[in-house]
Amino acid sequence: MITADFAIVPVGTQDTECKEYVKNAVQEIKKSGLTYQLTGMSTQIEAETLEELYSAITKAQEVVFKAGTDRVYTVIKVDDRRDMDNRTLDAKVKTVEDILE
Repeated sequence: MITADFAIVPVGTQDTECKEYVKNAVQEIKKSGLTYQLTGMSTQIEAETLEELYSAITKAQEVVFKAGTDRVYTVIKVDDRRDMDNRTLDAKVKTVEDILE
């Protein structure tokens, strides 16, 4: 299972508000069918292959361009762990929650 955390930031827009860009990007991720979690600062996503992951993020970035910006800054962090099965986003959180006192 590959998990990733990414943020797509439109640059050079007329306004500091980004919610419409975020909405468009998240809708594209939703269309991919991949499991995702929206956070206050980024989106986390699960994929079986790098191709699936990068395809979904590429499409999300493209809709931000189509929404009216000419420059996009995208940050992607990828965890491609192959020594364990089923290392989903929820499983990773549960591991830490189980050891918290």
